[in-house]
Amino acid sequence: MQIIPVIDLKDGRVVHASGGDRSRYLPIDLNSRIVSDSSIEAVVTALLALHPFSAFYIADLNAIERDGSHRHIIEPLVRRYPALDFWVDSGLGYPNSSRDQPDNLKTVIGTETGSEPYDLSDSAAILSLDFKNNRALGNPAWLELPQYWPDTVIAMTLDMVGAGRGPDFAGLDSLRGRSPHTRWIAAGGVRNIADLQRLATAGLSGVLVASALHNGNIGASELSKF
Repeated sequence: MQIIPVIDLKDGRVVHASGGDRSRYLPIDLNSRIVSDSSIEAVVTALLALHPFSAFYIADLNAIERDGSHRHIIEPLVRRYPALDFWVDSGLGYPNSSRDQPDNLKTVIGTETGSEPYDLSDSAAILSLDFKNNRALGNPAWLELPQYWPDTVIAMTLDMVGAGRGPDFAGLDSLRGRSPHTRWIAAGGVRNIADLQRLATAGLSGVLVASALHNGNIGASELSKF
């Protein structure tokens, strides 16, 4: 199972996401044991010192909320690490077809944006099925059209993010039942290695993690097991 660190960007800094209330997110260095600077460069450097991750997930919160963009920060970082994949959610409703986009930048399409479902089955994009408080965000028709889903789909439970309540295992089981052959990535709620082991046993292909890395609950020794 692939462990993918999460980087949430807001107003030029990496922030600590908690509970899905983006207005209250604080700079990551106020809550982190592994980094004392909330710049994206410092956070990536600290995470790579912790473990040789092969991919990072970046949420451009300003772009998602239509309040600016971190493209000028993200793309130079992506080009600096050509051997790593960067999954970037910048609020796009459709895959970025720009020829200037680095090959290792993977577009994440979040259903939170409310776009009408369309066929992503042959796309290199990653779909994020977004949920909050047991409700599908955006257009719920996405859930009924697994034939439109790409190979990799994130199950994003926003209210679980940073809340320390554990992943939504029942919701993940339900989604996997809709499309057993999809490469499922869990997002939201991971607290410790026990959660990672349970997700791996359940057949998840990957998991997005942030808080448990920064608070030290999941460290180098735990990561080495995956």
